[in-house]
Amino acid sequence: MQRRDFTGATAGLAALGLLGTPAWAMLGEADAAGGIREALKRGAEAAVARLGRPDGFLGDERVRIALPGFMDDLAKLARFTGRQAQVDELVTAMNRAAEAAVPMARELLVATARDIRVEDAVRIVRGGETSVTDYFAGRTREPLTVKFLPMVTEATEKVALADKYNAVAGKAAGFGLVKDEDADLPRYVTRKSLDGLYFVIGEEERKIRRDPIGTGSALLRKVFSI
Repeated sequence: MQRRDFTGATAGLAALGLLGTPAWAMLGEADAAGGIREALKRGAEAAVARLGRPDGFLGDERVRIALPGFMDDLAKLARFTGRQAQVDELVTAMNRAAEAAVPMARELLVATARDIRVEDAVRIVRGGETSVTDYFAGRTREPLTVKFLPMVTEATEKVALADKYNAVAGKAAGFGLVKDEDADLPRYVTRKSLDGLYFVIGEEERKIRRDPIGTGSALLRKVFSI
């Protein structure tokens, strides 16, 4: 009897087109949008708080900004010419510039979370484990580059080796030893600052997706427990 009941129920679900339907397909659009807004906001707030402080970049090997490729190889030779301290000063200044710039991202990130369209929210819910972060990057990388660049430029220009970096990197780029996008120090640091920002937002997103109950949010639990 129990087997017949189970079989009948299965047939009924199949007839209704519900068998095998993923849970997100039955999630209301309002809940999807609200959950994604909250996830975006949480990820943004956490990333800005973590990175926008002393040693937020410099003290974390996963996001610490090093000199790129060939320039890093040259820097390693500096210890033999008595200029290691100057190289260290430059690397520290690069990371301090990123730490100072990141808080400027908060307003735009929060506004982007608030203004997400329902159709985008539904697509993100259906997406992969970093679809929230990918949405942020697609919407904010260009305007944040414009926002960060003047501050990063001002901060790095104060360091003695900054001009020499640009001169050497520019020549090295001509020989294919440095990527063109890395030959300008402020632009390089700005790009790596944003890479670090989106990396941390991605970490926060994966944390929410892995343990939505642990967020303490009923809405996040409803949206991501699927």
